[in-house]
Amino acid sequence: MATLVFLEHHDDELQKGSLGVLSKAASLGDDVTGVVLGSGVAPLASGAGKFGASRVLVVDDPALEAPLPQPRVDALAQIVRDRGFDTVLFAGSVLAADTAAGLAARLDAGLNWDLTDLAREDGRLVGKRPALEDSVYADVGWRGEPRLALFRSGAFDPSETGGEAEVEEVSVSFEDFSQAAKMLEQAHEERSGPSIEDAEVIVAGGRGLGGPENFKLCEELAEALGGAVAATRAVVDAGWYPYAAQVGQTGRSVSPKLYVACGISGAIQHKVGMQSSNVVVAINKDPNAPIFEFSDLGVVGDLHEIVPKLTELVLARKGS
Repeated sequence: MATLVFLEHHDDELQKGSLGVLSKAASLGDDVTGVVLGSGVAPLASGAGKFGASRVLVVDDPALEAPLPQPRVDALAQIVRDRGFDTVLFAGSVLAADTAAGLAARLDAGLNWDLTDLAREDGRLVGKRPALEDSVYADVGWRGEPRLALFRSGAFDPSETGGEAEVEEVSVSFEDFSQAAKMLEQAHEERSGPSIEDAEVIVAGGRGLGGPENFKLCEELAEALGGAVAATRAVVDAGWYPYAAQVGQTGRSVSPKLYVACGISGAIQHKVGMQSSNVVVAINKDPNAPIFEFSDLGVVGDLHEIVPKLTELVLARKGS
């Protein structure tokens, strides 16, 4: 089985999600190849070896400088056809989703999306996809080759194996229509600290905060813990916090070591995005809030009093 993993990169770093998918593919015992597409990206390739890639293909071309999907579809389609890859894996992101969909259409291939796991059963690859608001998991497969899979954000953590990858530069051609779109401007989110996908600690706020100005409580605790701030869909829809911080079924999926939920009721849609957290601490004045049903530690009380005290204790412990 020949597997190709799309290695997405931003700010001169391979993304955690892509490296997690690479590690998962390697754990299945397959011959795994990574592919890095972009302009000036050759130095990134060697880093994929320690996460399980036996080789890394690099397409370094000015046509791939902007994060647009169609030139990437051109490159991947040629690589898959020329090299005979039967499986192509993507970590969940906007760019990866657009590229995977375009590649499936170009190759007339089957694409399974929103997967949370991948296994080999009786010699066949089987994907695991949540269904019915993540209350059950369905086994999904492919009728033919190549098989394409798009995994939910945060499905796998990268695992270093310490290996080295053979790096090979590849030349491809691009269709005229694939270069018709031009990116005029690319905005970068201004933030300090880790993103919610990469953070080991997340402090999340819900409607129980009472207003957007009270997100300062979450921000101060997150800063003290060296973590990131997240939000529920309700507060994002209300304009209290940006969508980039939304955790849930229609937002991001996260898997931190510690998830502190402040004033969050615990609707199933929110649970979907944070249920992979290692330890969940909930602070809510309603003792019957659903979030206490899937929390490791629950604190019933006024978060406006509890969260500042937690921040003080953390800073005192750190000697700040």
